[in-house]
Parts: sequence; structure tokens; C-alpha cells
Amino acid sequence: MATPVVTSRSPSSSKSSWTKNISSIAARIYFLLIIFQVPLFRVTCRSGVCTTPIHVTSSQLVASEVFPVPIIKGLLYPGAALNGLINNRTVPSWNSLFDLYNLTTIKEASAVTDLQRLEVLAGSYFSVAGALVGILKPGRMSIFGSLLVIWGLVKEGILGKPVNTDPAKAVYVYPTMVFAMICAFSSVKYDMKKVTARSAPVRSTAKPLKSSSKSKLK
Repeated sequence: MATPVVTSRSPSSSKSSWTKNISSIAARIYFLLIIFQVPLFRVTCRSGVCTTPIHVTSSQLVASEVFPVPIIKGLLYPGAALNGLINNRTVPSWNSLFDLYNLTTIKEASAVTDLQRLEVLAGSYFSVAGALVGILKPGRMSIFGSLLVIWGLVKEGILGKPVNTDPAKAVYVYPTMVFAMICAFSSVKYDMKKVTARSAPVRSTAKPLKSSSKSKLK
């Protein structure tokens, strides 16, 4: 009678699968925060006042004409549709997106506002790109973008660079920014095998010499 074979999972494999699930879930949550335009901050941008990385990125993309208009509208539409359903119970039309985000005359606006906030602009680019790429392969792009945005907001809010005299346009950070930072850090995959290999004590591979079993020559 054949005896059943019992297989047991090693602790390292269970830890690696656990961290993989955590990073995938965090990357998906971060994607939803970015694509649905959950307000993370409030800062003056080229189109007026921006509260999400996609709004900052879209205003720059429309002004520079780097990407085609349908791609930019594709980034804006999920958040615009969700906000319309929540606030007015209506879904905005595809053609009215630029009017909704004040992007119709964005090319005539001065670029000084974006140049004064390069950290927020670059961080928004990396945040949007990291959210899109993180669905397929979570990486460190989301962390890098979030840290750049935080540094830009801290520099303007605390250090006062650039100087802002209008209280209505003052920098503000929403509590959701902390949650987005946690998701960005949690989306990074850590190889537990390498971590345990580095932390494990070094074992000696030298083998002791075996005494000869042969009898001495007479």
C-alpha cells in the first residue's frame, strides 16, 4: 500500500508569497487613487488649482502637445466620471473634459507656475507612470514620484518657495496623501530569499580530514 507523501512549505516561500500579495494589492489601490483622481494635495498649477497628479500632468501635456489629445482625455475621464456621479449624478461628456479641467486655453497660460514647482510636476509624472506600470509590475517609480511631490509641497509650504500671497491658493496636503505614500511603499517587492540569505550566519564549508582506515605497512 502506497504511503501518502506529505509536502510542507518552507517559511521563506510563504513569506515571499505573502509579500507578493501585499505589493500587488498596494499597487492596485495606488492605481485607483491616481486614476480616479482622489484629492491628494492642493497646489497652484498652469490650469489654476490642481489637486491630483493626473491634473498636474494633463495640464503640462496639453500645453506641450507631447501626447495626443485622446490619450490625455483617457487619463482624465475615469476621475471625471466618478466625480460627476458623486457630485451631480451625471457623467460628463468626452468633449467637455477640457472645459471641466480648465484646459481649453492652457497653451496661453504662463509656464512660470510650472517652472516654480518642478518637483511637484516631475513627481506627478512619476506618480501617474508608476500607477500605470505598477498594475503589470510594481516598482519604485511610485515611491520616487510621491517623495518628489512631498518635497515640492514642503518646500513651498514651509520654506515659502515660491512666495504665495493668496490664501485661496495656499498649499494644502490632504490626509489621503499619507495613505497614498503607504501604498507606494508597500507596492515595492522585496525578495525574502535574498534578505534571509544576507541575514543568515556564514557557515564553514571546509570538511575535517578523515583518518585513513588502512592499516600500517608491516
